[in-house]
Amino acid sequence: MDRNSGQRAAGQVLYPPVDPFDQRMLDVGEGHTIYVEQSGNPEGVPVVVLHGGPGGGCSPAMRRYFDPARYRVVLFDQRGCGRSRPFAGVEANTTWHLVRDIERIRETLGIDSWIVFGGSWGATLSLIYAQAHPERTRHLVLRGVFLMTRSELDWFYGGGAGAFWPETWARFVAPIPEEERDDLIAAYARRLFTGNQAEEVTYAKAWSAWENALASMSSSGHGGEPPGQYARAFARLENHYFTHLGWLEDNQILDQVDRIADIPGHIVQGRYDMICPPRMAHALHRAWPKSDLRMIPDAGHALSEPGISAELVRIMNTLVPA
Repeated sequence: MDRNSGQRAAGQVLYPPVDPFDQRMLDVGEGHTIYVEQSGNPEGVPVVVLHGGPGGGCSPAMRRYFDPARYRVVLFDQRGCGRSRPFAGVEANTTWHLVRDIERIRETLGIDSWIVFGGSWGATLSLIYAQAHPERTRHLVLRGVFLMTRSELDWFYGGGAGAFWPETWARFVAPIPEEERDDLIAAYARRLFTGNQAEEVTYAKAWSAWENALASMSSSGHGGEPPGQYARAFARLENHYFTHLGWLEDNQILDQVDRIADIPGHIVQGRYDMICPPRMAHALHRAWPKSDLRMIPDAGHALSEPGISAELVRIMNTLVPA
C-alpha cells in the first residue's frame, strides 16, 4: 500500500532538494528493466529506499530524508512502475522477483551491506528482504507497517476502514455491481486486466482514489484524481500482489521474525493510520526484540505527515551522527 505521497512532505523538516549523481536503467531479466538512482555522498553510509504500493514508484522528495553529506541514497522504481519498464506489467512481477532485484542492485553498485528504509508496502518488502538476506541488512527503518496478511486486506477492502469513511467507501464500491461486492479485490481484478486501457484507467482511478483519500490525517475524504496512467500501474500492481497475498504464507513475516532477531530497527507508526492500523506495528515490535517503536500522535499513514517526516529524519540523523 501507499501511494506516492512523499511529494507533499513537510519541507521544513527535510533536507534541501538534491540531484542524483548516478541514474541508470538496470536489466534484471525476464523482460524487465528497472530505474535506479544514487544521490548524496558516494562514500557515505548506503541506504536503499523501498517505495510503497506496490506500484507507487519513487519520488525526488524521498531523497530528502537523508543528510546528503552522510548517506549514499539508493532509490529505484520497482518492476512495472515509475520509469521501470514494461510499465504496468505484472508478468514476472512478484515479491520474490523484487527481492532478487534488490540484491542485483546491491551487487551492481558494489555495496556490501546497507540500511533498508521502507514504508507501507515498502516496509513489507524491507522485512522480507531482511529475512532473506540478514547479512546484507545493517538496520531497518520502517514506516506505516503492513505485513501483507489476509486480515489487513480484509480491513481495507472488506469494509473496516469504510466504517470510518462511509461516503468515501460508497464511492469506491459504486462501480462494482452489488452481487460482486463480497470480494472487491477480485471484482476490481476483473476490470483492471481486460486489455482495454480506457476501461482499466477508469477502474484504476477509483481504486487509487480510495487509498489516497485515507492517507493523511488532514484528508477531507477526497484524495483528488490521480493521473490515469499512474493510477493504472498503481492499481494493477497492488491488485496483482494482493490477489496473491504477496506470494507469502499468511502471517509469514511474524512467523519468521527470528531471521531478523539480530538486526536493529526502528518502526515509525501513525496512531490514526487508517490504511495500515497500528496493531501490526505493535505486533511486530513485540516479536522483534531489537526494534524501537515510535507511535506518532495526530498522524495517519502518509510519509508526508509532519510528525512522521520529522521522526524519520531524526532517526536517520541518529544512526549516522554528523
